[in-house]
Amino acid sequence: MKQFLILCCAITMVACKTNLPEIPPTLKTDKVPHDSDDPAIWVNKQNPEQSIVFGTDKDEVNGGVYAFDLNGKLIKDKAIKGVSYPNNVDVEYGFKLTDSTETDILMFTEREKNQIRLFSVPDLKPLDNGGFKVFEDETDKLQKRPMGISIYKNPKTNEVSVFVSRKAGPKEGYLYQYGLESDSTGVSTKLLRKLGTFSGQKEIEAIAVDDELGFVYFSDEGVGIRKYHANPKDGNKEISMFGSEYFKDDIEGIAIATYPNGEGYIIVSNQQDHTFNFFTRSDNAYVKTLNLGTLETDGCDITTQALGDKFPNGLFVSMNDEQDFFYHAVDSLQLNK
Repeated sequence: MKQFLILCCAITMVACKTNLPEIPPTLKTDKVPHDSDDPAIWVNKQNPEQSIVFGTDKDEVNGGVYAFDLNGKLIKDKAIKGVSYPNNVDVEYGFKLTDSTETDILMFTEREKNQIRLFSVPDLKPLDNGGFKVFEDETDKLQKRPMGISIYKNPKTNEVSVFVSRKAGPKEGYLYQYGLESDSTGVSTKLLRKLGTFSGQKEIEAIAVDDELGFVYFSDEGVGIRKYHANPKDGNKEISMFGSEYFKDDIEGIAIATYPNGEGYIIVSNQQDHTFNFFTRSDNAYVKTLNLGTLETDGCDITTQALGDKFPNGLFVSMNDEQDFFYHAVDSLQLNK
């Protein structure tokens, strides 16, 4: 029976974790208090060894976004606590506050309050006056509860916007894209469009934006990874859906490994198989599946920038279902540049 199951896996091209050697993490982070979910890497461009990994910790009352150094240790004075069920988190660089001032930013969803939050990085000052409400035109409670988030910075105009997914939604227009606008009165959001086909199976949580190539990807958890243009001016038509045959169940977190000339990888968590599938960034063709030792991974993130001696070619971070996150040196993923 075991040999039969292995043969079936090979025929369907779905990787079984039990047949894959585990690539152990470089290190594991300290544990968060409740329920780890999604990481985001902020690269300190002046001092890469002082870069920070942010990770969400889900709890309805005492949730938080915690900061870790590159040794996986909690940075206690950079924790954002008392958040009502933070789900996903993302960072972006060089958001223009005024004509003469810009800052790197961190954003996350606060599910129980139906809003998204905005903080400056690395000082973690709130820029949102308590939060921006999302999906305000919906009446169904589940369809108002935000989950996934990813920030897009248009490389030509430097305009910044954010994609938000939710616990439930319609067959069309599951994601909302909000523009971030800043003036002398502060930062505000503006609904730019509704986009994204939904299969009706499970839900849509994970989102990732490729700023350079101008694409947004999201996991329609029961069927595949969907790809759209990130710039609203390029239209709302779906470009493609891929990856369906390579997942066991629950297609989850997405990370984008970028290399010059549009090369790189789309890395997606195969949650119930406890593995990660790799697709080319250029044409989204399947490359390989890796077992990185994590359990039930929701979110993941990657940078291919050098972060000192421990991560000279970048860092991959993935959520592990034991209240922590795993760090893998990008070298260990054996990626071809």
